[in-house]
Amino acid sequence: MPPGGVFEDASFARRIGDIEKEAGDPDFWKYPGQAEKLMGELKALKGRYEPWKSLRSEIDDLLVLYELAVEAGDESQDEEIETTLAGLAGRYEKQNIFEVLSGEVDKNGCFLTIHSGAGGTEACDWSQMLYRMYLRWAERKGFSIEEVDMLEAEGGIKSATARIEGDYAYGYLKGESGVHRLVRISPFDANARRHTSFASAYIFPVIDDSIAVTIRPEDLRVDTYRSGGAGGQHINKTDSAVRFTHLPTGIVVACQNERSQIKNRAIAMSMLKARLYEYYREEKEKENEKFAQEKKDISWGNQIRSYVFQPYTLVKDYRTKAESGNIQAVMDGDIDLFIEEYLRFAWNHSRA
Repeated sequence: MPPGGVFEDASFARRIGDIEKEAGDPDFWKYPGQAEKLMGELKALKGRYEPWKSLRSEIDDLLVLYELAVEAGDESQDEEIETTLAGLAGRYEKQNIFEVLSGEVDKNGCFLTIHSGAGGTEACDWSQMLYRMYLRWAERKGFSIEEVDMLEAEGGIKSATARIEGDYAYGYLKGESGVHRLVRISPFDANARRHTSFASAYIFPVIDDSIAVTIRPEDLRVDTYRSGGAGGQHINKTDSAVRFTHLPTGIVVACQNERSQIKNRAIAMSMLKARLYEYYREEKEKENEKFAQEKKDISWGNQIRSYVFQPYTLVKDYRTKAESGNIQAVMDGDIDLFIEEYLRFAWNHSRA
């Protein structure tokens, strides 16, 4: 998409006009399902188009003000012009991020899975810290969070999966898939030595009904078992937890969060469809190394980002070179810098 965003793409304006014209027909709501789908499309189109239209209009107004001030030799307008220009530049950068989020499922929610890697108890603690970081980020965005699966371990978690729902949740987080490295003085080491630990994040989209993913019954193995962890006596005494194994691909998903096996089955199936969507997309694009980071060794040499607590504080992304010294803010979910820098990096890379 060009720097002017969708405002410079005439097809957006034409499509908006076509839907608005159709919505004005007296028989438009005769078929509610179709009408609601079109109104949803109209809302999405306007959500992308109108901010660019407003931004362009305000830039034109500012340009007129600047030209008049120069022509009159009036320097009293300089401060106002500079302040307005800075505000418009910020809005431009923010709006440009949405132009990067134009993939088929970027607007969808996502599943976040964290796995501990090399480092034993240290790695389990680091996995819990990383999991918390992403959940705090989601809370900051006002997204809804549902814990789907949790495997606890000494010092933290062995693995955890959460469903995050909100506009562009997948688009924002998709670049976070990969190995994350922690360097710190271990709280578990009596000699207070510095340790390096690893954990992986894997992000895959929630798939809605508009995208077909076929799963043949004969390709699926279903296991039920008793849930562990919180949930009361009932959740631990019945075989409510569900594990699906997709035999052709070897993909395994599990859900034990709900008391009802039926609900756990539904959530697990949603996860499996999402995982298969990603798998087939990777196969089609022949970019498994780029998107299937979870399949890499969760150890040294494969990390996308490092988080250093000692002897200095620094969070650094190895792909974009983005970095922050405020590690506490990052661990509290302030990761937009890294997310947005990766989105720009991926966009520029795709156009190279």
